Amino acid sequence: MRVQLHSSLRTLCALFCVLMLTACSGAGAGLNSFKSPDGRYAFLYPSGWTRVAVTGGPQVVFHDLINSDETVSLVVSDVDPDNDLEGLGSAVAVGERLRREVIAPEGSGRVADLIEARERESDGHTFYDLEYAVHLQDRDRHELATVVVDRGRLYTLATSTNEARWTKVQGLFESVITSFTLLI
Repeated sequence: MRVQLHSSLRTLCALFCVLMLTACSGAGAGLNSFKSPDGRYAFLYPSGWTRVAVTGGPQVVFHDLINSDETVSLVVSDVDPDNDLEGLGSAVAVGERLRREVIAPEGSGRVADLIEARERESDGHTFYDLEYAVHLQDRDRHELATVVVDRGRLYTLATSTNEARWTKVQGLFESVITSFTLLI
């Protein structure tokens, strides 16, 4: 009986170690780090993706080489330096404003639905994590975004894919948006 208990305990410990190692490696697996040249922020983006320059658009854009319509983008906007994120509204209010003014403005031919808006705290900052279903004339897309305000700047990090691939990349995209970190 004692040998059986010892063997079962050893098997249970080994299984626990495998599960813990898998869980620890899962969040960062397949991700590279990007840090802004001025040292203000950093985030993770999927391995194998390449950075592209966009004139008059987001400050940083990465896209998948194979599925080129899958993107990670960062837009930095000026806001009143005295405002914090809560001063701009609740997660739902900010998510709806982003939907109306950026993702699917009137006349754009796009329709977007805010699926979820939640607030989270990280390193003393409030973030709003937002999820959208975006309907274009020829296809449907899925987008995750996180927004945060710091020192008069509104940072919006977004990931986007076509709806057909959403279930395959959902966990990866969640890791990307929750990786956004303010460094100074």
